[in-house]
Amino acid sequence: MTATYLFLPPGDGPWRWARVRDGALAEGEGLPPDIERVVAVVPADAVALHWADLPARSSAQAAAAARLLAAEASAAPASELHVAVGEPGAGGERPIGVAEAGSVRLWLERLARAGIDPDALVPAPMLLPDPGEEWVRAELGGQGIARGPGAGFADEPRLTELMTGGAVPRTLDRGALADALGAAPTLDLRQGPFARRRRVGIDWRLVRRLGWLAAATLIVTVLTDVARLVRYDLGADVIDARADAAARAGLPRGQTVTDADRQLAERLRQLRGPGQGFSASAAAAAAAVRGVPGTELTSLAFQPDGTLRLGVAADREAAPTDLRAAMRRQGLAVDAGTFASAGGRVTGEFTVRPR
Repeated sequence: MTATYLFLPPGDGPWRWARVRDGALAEGEGLPPDIERVVAVVPADAVALHWADLPARSSAQAAAAARLLAAEASAAPASELHVAVGEPGAGGERPIGVAEAGSVRLWLERLARAGIDPDALVPAPMLLPDPGEEWVRAELGGQGIARGPGAGFADEPRLTELMTGGAVPRTLDRGALADALGAAPTLDLRQGPFARRRRVGIDWRLVRRLGWLAAATLIVTVLTDVARLVRYDLGADVIDARADAAARAGLPRGQTVTDADRQLAERLRQLRGPGQGFSASAAAAAAAVRGVPGTELTSLAFQPDGTLRLGVAADREAAPTDLRAAMRRQGLAVDAGTFASAGGRVTGEFTVRPR
């Protein structure tokens, strides 16, 4: 898009603008119809222009060196000056613009009140092309400007004669002015504290896309959890079905299965008997008999109340007493009956139950 040059009027004068369109220079009065890309032009007599051969350093170092040169050439305190450094020209020298910081601030405030945030702030003489070793002049924005080797100023009869040493500047035609305005200015005062702030734009299309991606990720995560829960639920149903099948195999045929665990436990109690059951009680008694030499079981009866009646025979008188102590060590409560001795054998009965 072609830039529109908006000339800051001196005092309360009218705004003026200039623009190159289709190779022709167009000018008008008032605010321009299109203010999307505006280069503000400040009066020539409000900015002192200098040219210096600054070393090829960083932008910050070049600006610091320019401030030192400006402080030496100006009577105003350095703290009240705004110094801007431009791009080097064909001879390697850089243009330096020096203006009062307060004036720059007022220019930007005036433009802001008009709803304009200019892309650049250019001294009027810098709109003219580099003339090399000659002097040129032109009328732009309702003011005369002149430029020559190492100088740029307002075109006034007596001032121009003094600056040019009596040489008559060449007046640029509108074609040359159009070519000059079509090129980018080599000096912009919007530097340092007056640099244009970049506006952070929000890419709403990207925001919407990220929102959809986040929603899709959330939906996939939820569906994954739901699928996992369904899978676990189906697995639990399979396990329950297998448990019911196992319970039906262990329960009497035809019995209704309501609680497999409790019914199987009840069935186990019925099979093993009361107390510790026949197997546990008989195993403990048999272990006690094996641990006492000379003793043997002659009978064994499991009672409905969970007690075990043992018929015992021994080859010595003290063996039943030793057997009784051994069964107690097996965790059984022992009641001894009457023992009799006949034919060298001692026989009798024990009644044992869990403690």
